[in-house]
Amino acid sequence: MERGTFLKYTAAAGASLMLHPFEPFALTSAKKIRLAQAGTGHRGSGFWGKDLIKNFNEVLEFVGLHDINPGRAAYAKQTYGGDIPVFASFDEMLDKVQADYIIVTTVDATHDEFIVKALNKGFNVITEKPMTTDEVKCQRILDAERKSGKKVVVAFNYRHSVHNIQLKELLAAERVGKITSVDFHWYLNVHHGADYFRRWHGRLGRSGSLWVHKATHHFDLLNWWLNSEPVEVMAYGELNHYGKNSSFRGLKCRGCEFKDKCKFYWDITKDQRLTDLYVKNEQHDGYIRDGCVWSNEIDIWDKMSAQITYANGVTANYSLTTYSPYEGWKIAFNGMKGRIDTWEDIPFMQKTQDDQAKKHAVEMSQSDDGVKGEVREIIAMDNFEKNFEVYTTAKINAGHGGGDVRMQRRMFVDTNDNPHHIMAGTRDGAMSILIGIAARKSIKEKRPVKISELTDLIPKANTH
Repeated sequence: MERGTFLKYTAAAGASLMLHPFEPFALTSAKKIRLAQAGTGHRGSGFWGKDLIKNFNEVLEFVGLHDINPGRAAYAKQTYGGDIPVFASFDEMLDKVQADYIIVTTVDATHDEFIVKALNKGFNVITEKPMTTDEVKCQRILDAERKSGKKVVVAFNYRHSVHNIQLKELLAAERVGKITSVDFHWYLNVHHGADYFRRWHGRLGRSGSLWVHKATHHFDLLNWWLNSEPVEVMAYGELNHYGKNSSFRGLKCRGCEFKDKCKFYWDITKDQRLTDLYVKNEQHDGYIRDGCVWSNEIDIWDKMSAQITYANGVTANYSLTTYSPYEGWKIAFNGMKGRIDTWEDIPFMQKTQDDQAKKHAVEMSQSDDGVKGEVREIIAMDNFEKNFEVYTTAKINAGHGGGDVRMQRRMFVDTNDNPHHIMAGTRDGAMSILIGIAARKSIKEKRPVKISELTDLIPKANTH
């Protein structure tokens, strides 16, 4: 077996891959970047709030906060520090604040409302993924951006993982020749996976299902890695594990009569942040953060598979499982000259025994430190050869493989650092969610669905 170390692309290649600054963030003023935020839930007040302030306080400041739940908004204000104005009305905030960007971290199905209003008022927008949840809302955002002349940035943090960038570089260099097909499988363990079914994400009308809320990450990576856009989707999905699939159920874990027999019982009160953010503010909007995973109101799929064809001729086979004993993913790219395989966190492939209950908490931390002595591997094997090459990067458990902080740094500090079009806009946001939207439509109508049916975007190959 031959082990090779990853060589950075040459100076000439590097120069060709460093693109122009992403316009919305190429600020020339020496003043701090002013941010106003809609949505102060866990992700909003954490990664887009206190963590952003902690890491980049010297270059940015918050000038306004809005949430439909006044208790959560007050909690965010206290957590961020300083005298940040809180607005009960988003429209009022837009009228009164002087902000460089509006950050949208609300419930997925409402993203379009906030994005379109902000664009119409002349603001640039940063939105959490998914950009929105259906094709009509997607078209609204595309139209509003075109009309306003402003920009929307979609926060695809997984692109910024060093492991995923390395894979992108190998594919761009055609290490195994032209890619013809991909096998991509994602596994959520019974701790992380179940959590989506406790929350509003288990309702199709709010999250667009995990085809959109979760898989948008994965579809964006596929689109970006392949440098192409999807053309057609055929999908299958069922609700086999959660929701209706239990002989007992309650409203929430707290006070549940079945807690001693339910393997998914979870005591939210052991997490002080979630208690302060959600439990203490239920009276304002009735939202229950520790909802029952067996609720009959759950109407999304918990096992999903799709075949996606691309404008450049690639066929991708994708699956998402939400009740796996372990967390992780694996992918294989089949090329004309060989094959590339890589994975993350598959225990038997890494010969490790991880505490799966703690894995999600570690992943959601924002530490940027590598795991001492551990690496991520990418395997490249050429046709007709016995040996293979191993390309490595340091293993980073934090925040989407370290991508969270790296993405924000590119947004607010290193605005010229945009290799491989790593910063994502509305077209990227649309093409990722449209795969999931097409998958939903395919399941419902039992037919392949063309991406061109959904919006006025025409899929293309060689996107960058």
